[in-house]
Amino acid sequence: MTHHTPGILVINGPNLNLLGTREPSVYGTATLDDVVRLAEEAAQAAGCTTTAIQSNHEGELIDAIHAARGTADGIVINAGAFTHTSIALRDALSAVGLPVVEVHISNVHRREDFRHHSYISGVADAVIVGAGIDGYRLAVDHLARRLTGHRAAEA
Repeated sequence: MTHHTPGILVINGPNLNLLGTREPSVYGTATLDDVVRLAEEAAQAAGCTTTAIQSNHEGELIDAIHAARGTADGIVINAGAFTHTSIALRDALSAVGLPVVEVHISNVHRREDFRHHSYISGVADAVIVGAGIDGYRLAVDHLARRLTGHRAAEA
């Protein structure tokens, strides 16, 4: 009997490639590479794997979500500004039927009114906002528990 190692797709949307230099007072000084490494380490500790993608193009994110149906068991997504504008991303996440955790580095509810609405939240199993990049670890841990049926060892 072969053992399936659950895979988690970590999606980062527009402008997240600028982490570390973009508005550090809001987003901190960690880079996108730091985010990817944190997610990988959390997944590995939980017996899962990760694949990460970042794009500033909505269609590329939708294509990655579609492809995840055959390659991933769950999705962690920080859709950036597309969170507040993209019905297409919501529809793609809904269509693939995988568990989804939405992540935002900043507390979007303390920011501009237009950031208070998310098209993603309605199809997400969990939403993590304002925990900084640690939100990615929390998201991966949450998905890993769901996918493996047990809690990851505490670090």
